[in-house]
Amino acid sequence: MHIKTIDSVTTLGCSTWNALVGGGYPFLRYEFLQALEESQATCTDSGWQPCHLVAYIDDQPQALMPLFIKDHSYGEYVFDWSWADAYHRAGFPYYPKLVTATPFTPATGPRLCIASDSSLDEHAVAAQFFAAVQQLAKQTKASSWHCLFPQLEVAQQFNKLGLSLRQACQFHWFNQDFTHFDDFLATFSSRKRKNLRKERQKIGQQGIELRRVEGTDVSAEDWQRFYQFYQLTYLKRSGHDGYLNQQFFELIGRNLGDALMMAQAYAGDEMVAAALFFKSDTHLYGRYWGCLEEFDGLHFEACYYQGIEYAIAQGLQCFDPGAQGEHKIQRGFTPTATWSNHWMAEPRFHTAIEDFTRREQPSIEAYMAEAATLLPFKQEP
Repeated sequence: MHIKTIDSVTTLGCSTWNALVGGGYPFLRYEFLQALEESQATCTDSGWQPCHLVAYIDDQPQALMPLFIKDHSYGEYVFDWSWADAYHRAGFPYYPKLVTATPFTPATGPRLCIASDSSLDEHAVAAQFFAAVQQLAKQTKASSWHCLFPQLEVAQQFNKLGLSLRQACQFHWFNQDFTHFDDFLATFSSRKRKNLRKERQKIGQQGIELRRVEGTDVSAEDWQRFYQFYQLTYLKRSGHDGYLNQQFFELIGRNLGDALMMAQAYAGDEMVAAALFFKSDTHLYGRYWGCLEEFDGLHFEACYYQGIEYAIAQGLQCFDPGAQGEHKIQRGFTPTATWSNHWMAEPRFHTAIEDFTRREQPSIEAYMAEAATLLPFKQEP
């Protein structure tokens, strides 16, 4: 087995890339990553330079790992700004660094992808990729490597190889074989159930109608409108236009429609807000939201309740609505562990980060336990 770096998913092509990643998790699909590249969201100038690792046997690609060379820490959602500051204060440059992640997407999924018909051992592949990352770090003078939001099994594999393991928390919804939204509400205590119903009733009282549209049926005009919502919302929240441009949304609408659903909010004949979801065979992912103006409770309806209803209707097992947001707890989203791995090229800093992540974990676990006590579900007798 030998490993090569490629600077674009187009080097492998759609069928080969998707065959290696499996095609289910939408954020590693060729169509998603190619849209990021073509729209210049991931390029040298944006600070997300693709440098993916591909393992070959007899010139046939057998495994891959997404990898980017980064000169900042934006768009990652695993925060290491204090680590960067400590590096700089010690006289070491923290950037560039190497990152294995799906850009701008804090969603757990595959990070170590092996062909389904391959006989390669996962631990051996992980070790080979780690050695390749270390060599690349020397060549690029990168300070570190960070694997963000891997599945737990892969995180544990990298931990055994010497990478630090860091825990964090998100809030996810889990399907308990519900057949209707009311089945889900039946798991709530009486008071919490009443509160949620009142919140949903506000939408109709304001004259707002919600429509769920599959990605293949979203029109070009809808995508233009959605980008306007996305841009305005980012400007209000952070003062910039967002990481993604209109071309990105048009590309995924054209090429990834089978993995998309848009919840559109209408006031009369005018679409005034929308939430964009991605999906696999088992999961729904809430990703982007925007609106022209604020309506009471509309964010919760479009981004959460429409997602839950859709997941129930489609028989999806889990709904990941995105990072952070303690307000999700009272709406039935359970504290869920997420993971990341970290390796520092400078041994003294690697020891310090290892100590930090080990001391941080009990506080994360305590936070999750406390958050679970605030869930709206009925208490078992």
